[in-house]
Amino acid sequence: RNLTEEGKSILLITHKLKEIKAVADRCTVIRRGKMIGTVEVADKSTADMAEMMVGRVVSFNVDKKEQEAGDVVLDVKDLSVIGHQGVPTLKNFSFTVRSGEILGIAGVDGNGQTELVEAITGLTKIESGSILLDNKDISDFSIRERINAGIAHIPEDRHKHGLVLDYSLEENMVLEIYNRNPYSTSGFLNKSEIRSHADKIIEDFDVRSGEGPVTIARSMSGGNQQKAIVGREVDHDPNLLIAVQPTRGLDVGSIEYIHKRLVEQRDNGKAVLLVSLELDEILDLSDRIVIIAGGEKVGVVKASETNENEVGLMMAGVGKGDTP
Repeated sequence: RNLTEEGKSILLITHKLKEIKAVADRCTVIRRGKMIGTVEVADKSTADMAEMMVGRVVSFNVDKKEQEAGDVVLDVKDLSVIGHQGVPTLKNFSFTVRSGEILGIAGVDGNGQTELVEAITGLTKIESGSILLDNKDISDFSIRERINAGIAHIPEDRHKHGLVLDYSLEENMVLEIYNRNPYSTSGFLNKSEIRSHADKIIEDFDVRSGEGPVTIARSMSGGNQQKAIVGREVDHDPNLLIAVQPTRGLDVGSIEYIHKRLVEQRDNGKAVLLVSLELDEILDLSDRIVIIAGGEKVGVVKASETNENEVGLMMAGVGKGDTP
């Protein structure tokens, strides 16, 4: 705004409608390489612009019914992690996630969320504490053993950790299970079963790829890459689904779709651990929210009984303590 007041011209390229409404005067919408139209931002609602972006009406409301959570699926007790520079990045962190529940982790970026997820998924070593999955201590399990125990992981960076970009879609869909029947027998891959598996995920999760299962992952849009990852992880039928920044860099249509799938897992009795920097996402999807600051738990709140301001203050280290 200050620059425009000085007579500068600003070209803002973003998929975030909040940013457009906050700072833009006019908005040009592009969909699939074609210009859909240019509108005066003051004359259009976010819903109007979202429809232009996606080509259909988009729901901004998360349809999530109230339900009682079930048994504890994930129990993290006094977890501590030492970072790469020998500094504690997670300090005596404890929480539980129950079946039929989405537990959100809210915090400013770089406050221990990455180390927490890496510790649970086996990507980093824990200094002390324990991680229990369905009452079984998995603290010393390998990554594969954790996958086999029922953990699925939608990673923060789909390019670095979610996909092998130069592999085909069908190859990416069996990255974690290629050694299982029916995808391999006696050490040989069963290409027809792998393709059938990919076809099922493409259909069930509306993954749009130019050449179907043989499409190279790199050539796909971010939204379709993410839907493929979500499909792959959900298809494992996990007890615990860990979703980290699941809608990062996605358009409103893909965000709506991913949100529905996460709530669907919760409604089907799965435990979902959601880590996101988007407070709106945390508040809309979560049943309970754990706030993290400086690698420590500041507090736990029910999503239905808090707001963005309160959670924001707790993220800054002003806690109100645990609630049931």
